[in-house]
Amino acid sequence: MASSRSAGQSRASSRGTTPDSVGGANTASKAGSARQPQPAVQPEPGAASTLIDRRIAELKAGEASWRGDTLAHIRAIILAADSSIFEEWKWETPVWSHPRAGIICTGETYKKAVKLTFAKGARVPDPRGLFNASLEGNTRRAIDVREGDTVNAAALKALVKAAIKLCRMGEGGFTMPTRKPARSSRTPKPGTRADGERRNTKVASSSARNAKPRLLSGGNPQIDKGYGEAPVRAYIAAMPGWKRDVGRALDEIITRAVPGVRKAVKWNSPLYGAEGEDNGWFLSFHCFDRYIKVAFFRGAELDPLPPVASRQKHVRYLHVFEKGTGEAFDESLFARWVMQASRLAGEVM
Repeated sequence: MASSRSAGQSRASSRGTTPDSVGGANTASKAGSARQPQPAVQPEPGAASTLIDRRIAELKAGEASWRGDTLAHIRAIILAADSSIFEEWKWETPVWSHPRAGIICTGETYKKAVKLTFAKGARVPDPRGLFNASLEGNTRRAIDVREGDTVNAAALKALVKAAIKLCRMGEGGFTMPTRKPARSSRTPKPGTRADGERRNTKVASSSARNAKPRLLSGGNPQIDKGYGEAPVRAYIAAMPGWKRDVGRALDEIITRAVPGVRKAVKWNSPLYGAEGEDNGWFLSFHCFDRYIKVAFFRGAELDPLPPVASRQKHVRYLHVFEKGTGEAFDESLFARWVMQASRLAGEVM
C-alpha cells in the first residue's frame, strides 16, 4: 500500500540518545520514572528519513532483500495513519512518533523477521490479533513479519491510530502515580532499651554501607545477590579504575534502550531483563583483567552477531577494553544489540 506522500519526505528527525563515549561517558542522572512525558520535539526534517531510506536500501541490496521491501511497506502504512506522525532515528533503529503521544513504535530488522514494537502495546486494543510477539510483558507488544507474510494494511493503520489515541497525554496513556504518605516514626526516649537497639542498628547499618566490597579474580567485585537498582549500583561503584566508567556507560545505555528494564546481581554479575518476571534475563557483564565481558544470552540471534563466540551455541560475547587499548566500543551498535536482545526469550536463572 502506497503512502499519500513520499516516505523520504516524512516529517522530522532526531538522533538517538546514548552516552557520548565510554571514556567520558555521560552519567547524568536519569529522569524520574513517574514524570509525565513531554510532547515529542520535532527537529529539523530530513536526517532521520534519510537514515531510514538508507537502512531500507541496504536491506534491499542484501541477501534477504524481502526485509527492505517489508520495512518500506510498513513505513508507508504508518505514515498514512496520521498526518502528524514524524520519523526519528534512535538506537540505530527507525522510530515513528507523534507530537502528543510520543513514541508509537519502532521498526527493527532481524535475520528472519521485521519487528514492529509498540511502546504501549499491552494497552492498545488489537481486535484483528496483529500482535504476535513480546506478549508476556505489561507494557510492550510487537508484530513479527516474516518472509512471505502479508501485512494487513487496514488493520495496521487502525492499530497505529489506536496507539496514538491511547498514548495522548490526558487520555489514559500516562498518569501521575500518587505518592504514599511517609510513615511516621517515634524516636525512643534516650537511655531506654528501644533507644539502645536503634543506635546499635544504625551503627551496624553504617558499617555495612561503608564496607568496601572484595575484588575477586580479574578485579570483579563480590556483591551479595540482590534484585533492583541498588545491587547493580553497588557493583558498578566497586568496579576498579576505568572499568567503573565503562560499567556506568553500559548501564546507562541499557536503561535508556529498554524502558522498564529489570536489574539484579547474581553470581557477582549484573543481570538485565525485559519487563515482566517471566521474561528471564537477556544480558550480563563481568570484569576480567584486560576487559569487561558482556554476555548476550541469545546473542546468536542478533544481527549483526556480537563478535566473540561461546561454547554455548546461543550465547555471544562483546569484550569492552579500556579506551585506546583495544577495539573501540561502538555505543550505537551496542544499543541496537540491547534492543534486539530485550525482545527475545530471556534466560531463566
